[in-house]
Amino acid sequence: MSTILRLQDVYKAFGGNHVLTGLNFNVRQGEIVGLLGPNGCGKSTVLNVITGYCSIDRGAVEVRGERVSGLAAHQIAAKSVRRTFQLPSMPGRMTVEEVVMAASTRSHGLFSTLWRSAKVRRLEQETRERARQLLEELLLTKVAHLPAASISGGQKKLLGIACAMMEQPLLLLLDEPMAGVHPNLRAELVTTLKRINSQGITLVIIEHDMHFISETCSRCIVLDKGRTVADCLPSELETHESVVEAYLGKKPGRQYQVAGAVA
Repeated sequence: MSTILRLQDVYKAFGGNHVLTGLNFNVRQGEIVGLLGPNGCGKSTVLNVITGYCSIDRGAVEVRGERVSGLAAHQIAAKSVRRTFQLPSMPGRMTVEEVVMAASTRSHGLFSTLWRSAKVRRLEQETRERARQLLEELLLTKVAHLPAASISGGQKKLLGIACAMMEQPLLLLLDEPMAGVHPNLRAELVTTLKRINSQGITLVIIEHDMHFISETCSRCIVLDKGRTVADCLPSELETHESVVEAYLGKKPGRQYQVAGAVA
């Protein structure tokens, strides 16, 4: 498989806080990769530098062999990269369905025209159908006509995924998609993400839920102090010395527990 994402010797500091300190890892086309690590290790910052929400101090970020570090967020998004956020904020005056439709770049600039050509009407209908399909897949049909700001935190996470999927990206980055999601929806979300992946979309997922990681991901990259300390299978996390030390500062042993998994 070809490499779709590469981070090479990436450094990022915020004042005196050195968050990424020579980070290196690759993601291959078609993978589902879990991005793990203790709180404060730089996981969300990684998503921000990949997608252009913050610049890097040194190193390079490449998408499909092209350097994207230094580009604006909208320029990176145009290269078929989408993301969700850990704490999504939704508009209060738009419905759930309208928010998903607004995420379609195909319609930008067309719906605001003064004339209503057949092409515009057709495009609007196609956009609405795509939005409704995604809302159904993500179990949001029942709240489609509610204000987007009024739905639960877990539903906002699912809405963020629907928005990210409107343009069928090649690379989708998810920041804690399971946090706040009702337990009854967890199995459905795992199935949905695997179905998304089967469509040729590569997933990189930040998540603390080790059961979710083991069910969903094919590979795990573990960070600590801004560097990669492990690149392994989910089944190897429990006994990987660097992973246990990153979370607990201890050698592997049965008496310890790492983020929900006995180590």
